[in-house]
Amino acid sequence: MTAEIDFDTLFTTARTIAVVGLSPDPARPSHDVARTMQREGFRIFAVNPLAAGTTILGERCHADLVDISEPVDIVDCFRRSDAMLAVAREAAAMQPRPMVLWMQRGIANDAAARVARDAGIAVVSDRCLAVDYLRWRATR
Repeated sequence: MTAEIDFDTLFTTARTIAVVGLSPDPARPSHDVARTMQREGFRIFAVNPLAAGTTILGERCHADLVDISEPVDIVDCFRRSDAMLAVAREAAAMQPRPMVLWMQRGIANDAAARVARDAGIAVVSDRCLAVDYLRWRATR
């Protein structure tokens, strides 16, 4: 679901990514994607209530999205599909709002997508942010 996403605009303007469900375990996909995006120059905000207050990839881990006091461009989600409605509501409550709610591979939730879109947030479902970014960058 990317019809509303202009990757050129997104990837040339976005600089910050909140990674919801970021694991401190380097073997987990969330850690790998976040590390990749960090290496590509993006600022990462770790979001994991079980690791809140610790450090992941050199960044303080937040309990939830509303705990982040800086603007976030992309909310990249590594949570089960049934948890996404709550994440979308948090993203919609952020000020300023993020540009995109990104649900990683295997994650999709129509209700969460509606909440995000109704708040003016674009939605990507069932795609890997790092794969799409690296593919986009390779064409530049």
